[in-house]
Amino acid sequence: MSIADSVLTELLGQHPELRPHLYFKSSLTALSRAMEDLVLAGDEQPLVIATFQEERLYRQESHRYQRIASQSDRIYVLAVMDDKPPVTEYNLIPLKATDKLAQQWNLVVIGSQSAACLICQEREGDWVNTGLESSQRFDGIWTFDRHVALDAAEILLAKVAKQRPKLKKETQQILTELREPQFEALPTSADAFVQRLVTYLQAGQYKLIKAYRSIAAQENRERLVNLIASALRRSLKPDEILNIAVQEIGAAMQASRCLIYRYQSGETATKIAYEYVGQPGYSSLLGKLWNLDQHPLLSEIVETHTPSTMTAIDSLSPTTADLIAKYQISNILMVPVLSQDRLLGIVELHHCESTNYQWLPEEISLVEAVATHVGSALMQAEAYTHLEYLNEQMAVLDRIRGNLVAITGHELRTPLSTIQICLESLSSEPDMSLDMRQVMLNTALTDSERMRKLIQDFLTLSQLESGRFQWHPENLSLRECVDLAVSGMKNQRRDMPKRDKPQVIIDIDPDLPAVNLDGEWLVEVLSKLLDNAYKFTSHKGQITIQAVSHNIMLEVIVSDNGRGIEPNLLQVVFERFYQEEGALRRTTGGTGLGLAICQQAVLSWGGQIWAASDGKDQGSKFHFTIPLLPVPEKELQGIS
Repeated sequence: MSIADSVLTELLGQHPELRPHLYFKSSLTALSRAMEDLVLAGDEQPLVIATFQEERLYRQESHRYQRIASQSDRIYVLAVMDDKPPVTEYNLIPLKATDKLAQQWNLVVIGSQSAACLICQEREGDWVNTGLESSQRFDGIWTFDRHVALDAAEILLAKVAKQRPKLKKETQQILTELREPQFEALPTSADAFVQRLVTYLQAGQYKLIKAYRSIAAQENRERLVNLIASALRRSLKPDEILNIAVQEIGAAMQASRCLIYRYQSGETATKIAYEYVGQPGYSSLLGKLWNLDQHPLLSEIVETHTPSTMTAIDSLSPTTADLIAKYQISNILMVPVLSQDRLLGIVELHHCESTNYQWLPEEISLVEAVATHVGSALMQAEAYTHLEYLNEQMAVLDRIRGNLVAITGHELRTPLSTIQICLESLSSEPDMSLDMRQVMLNTALTDSERMRKLIQDFLTLSQLESGRFQWHPENLSLRECVDLAVSGMKNQRRDMPKRDKPQVIIDIDPDLPAVNLDGEWLVEVLSKLLDNAYKFTSHKGQITIQAVSHNIMLEVIVSDNGRGIEPNLLQVVFERFYQEEGALRRTTGGTGLGLAICQQAVLSWGGQIWAASDGKDQGSKFHFTIPLLPVPEKELQGIS
């Protein structure tokens, strides 16, 4: 629909032979720039009349019209102005936003040897008062016809004169001059204009292609990041996370090789477990050691926590250059995997072509974005693993609590009941014989001692586990400690018939080096291991105590040929309250804390303790190691 008083409507009324065409904003921009460039490149002083729809659009182009004004003093610009018009070297005629010219796109250029005009009006219904967009549509004409250009100029200059009456005489004089017969006879060449127009169209096409590439790159980045994020949400397994990440990054970056590996401070080498290889011809690093101390970029990554690239190996040390050449690497991109500024690992990309590849900023940014997600996922996985560990520990504590209830119920209630019965009998039976009274007292004393030992074991284990136990180390002979433990064990079982006791054999070299430990507790550990061997060895069995020196450690072995231990229980026997026959149906007695106490004591000394057995009825061996005293330097010199 036409605007009644538009320049286009008036011009079509004067030239009914003209047919308007549809133009888009990008086309009008290219045409206008080409026409303006003709003025800037020419050597004449043409008449130039232009209209602008909005002040911001005029201000974007005002610098061009300053340059055009240096070519000609016949420049008239009509533009919407919200503020006071600036001072210019050309005639600037302000328009109101409600003026009909605010919906039109007009440009007329008329010189003595050339003429062109672009007269357009925005299609009614397409205009939005938010500025021009590339999708806006215009109806208009574009022609080199001098008569049409002069008529268009006359219409526009009339509007100029209406706004600025003082310019009426000047504009009429210009039109009269340009309508002289000698100018009308000159042909207009469009070659220069067409060349400039093509240049602008190509520039616009290039910008469009560049924009499409940017959109495609952004889409690819978002796709990759979303894919990684989606994969990370599906899994909390670090191996699966890193496998997905290395494949997706390598494929998206079209790299020859992509590696992801964990990093810990001070590491000199790492085994590659996650790799992407772009083509079969490139060497694979999967399962191989990757030397980090020879890597040319690692120190920079560790120090700065920022991506780093390398595109030449000429300046590297021979060892590093050989490493790079071995795997055909021409350039490297390394990106740190961070979480809260903590370096968790490295993403490393290789190009193996002979020509140097330049890493683009958007490529580096993409890998950084994925590395950030990987870092967050690894921290989540670590947190999940830690949570699983805590849950396992809670389950262990719950089991211990259950065992504690069972142990307490059996080991405390039974002797308490016996003591209560004995005391009640002594209290209620005044005529009881002295022998019976002594039996009752002995029974009560035995069970009270049993309770005391149980409570003492609870307190001792608690102190050992908390690290609050006070040790009193001294130089000791292992043989003397073993003799004390064996003597104490025999004394506890002095009332047993000799035929019911297993044979104890001590096979320890008396010349073994001394140890520096708490003597009382070394005897206690040996006693508990001997007590354990006594419980599960028949009267015809044999218990052997041996010791072997291993440089700075002494290994002690307490073995028996008794009941033995199933292979799947060799680690479980050191757990607190473990009872092979269960807490409530034991035939051997005990609290199930003895081996747990031994383990905590040996670990506190810096040693190790473990059990070995070939299975049921095959006997068992308990090994523990303790540190030896260092040999004095004088003795070493004497030996040498």
